[in-house]
Amino acid sequence: MNSFITLEGKRALVTSGTRGAGAATVRLFEELGARVLTTARTRPPEMSEAQFVAADLTDSGGCAEVAEAVRERLGGVDVVVHMLGGSSAPAGGYRALDDVEWQKEIDLNLMPAIRLDRALLPGMEAQGAGVVIHVTSIQSQLPLPEATTAYAAAKAALSTYSKSLSKQVSPNGVRVVRVSPGWIETESAVELARRLASEHGVDVQQGKQMIMDSLGGVPIGRPSTPDEIANLIAFIASDRAGTITGTEYVIDGGTVPTA
Repeated sequence: MNSFITLEGKRALVTSGTRGAGAATVRLFEELGARVLTTARTRPPEMSEAQFVAADLTDSGGCAEVAEAVRERLGGVDVVVHMLGGSSAPAGGYRALDDVEWQKEIDLNLMPAIRLDRALLPGMEAQGAGVVIHVTSIQSQLPLPEATTAYAAAKAALSTYSKSLSKQVSPNGVRVVRVSPGWIETESAVELARRLASEHGVDVQQGKQMIMDSLGGVPIGRPSTPDEIANLIAFIASDRAGTITGTEYVIDGGTVPTA
């Protein structure tokens, strides 16, 4: 048990908690004493049914199912971590983004947080305590025009929404904080590096370097690990961060330059 922070007795919802930084956050929260419920479209075999809700959060009905499960199984919630996000948009910049593609990015990266917050925040305000963590992205500041325009715009909207929400609910004891990761070395990120390496006839490490170069460079020389993202989230969720609200923590190895 980590002696610096504890989440003992906390009830937590972590969306998209079956792989990558989401899975790392679920594991760490449980190690620190929290009761955790997570959700994705499909339950992995290693995860128990008791801690999982199968739902599609891009749909309002899926969000309603998860909110109801939180109330039934946990009796309320103390920490909500909105980890869900990603992009399936085609490359090609604005010309490749029709209304359908734009709506997909908004439905995945913005609306689930809005819907779940709307369902769960009244209970947090009523108990006079809680933490909401919105996982945004440095893409909201450093979009890649050919690849991430819609994703970056949706994450920027999430960030603005999060800041506004913090102003409203912090006086009622609910903290709202943003975590903005850069490149995370997840399974899919490593697979991308392998694919790039194969396409260009180089090794995997050089494939990773190509990804970092596309982001304008990562001064620390490597991506963040899922566990490093989880460590930051756990600290913010803990009582050690009791007066931190309305702000954003960038964890990107120095990718975003100072203006």
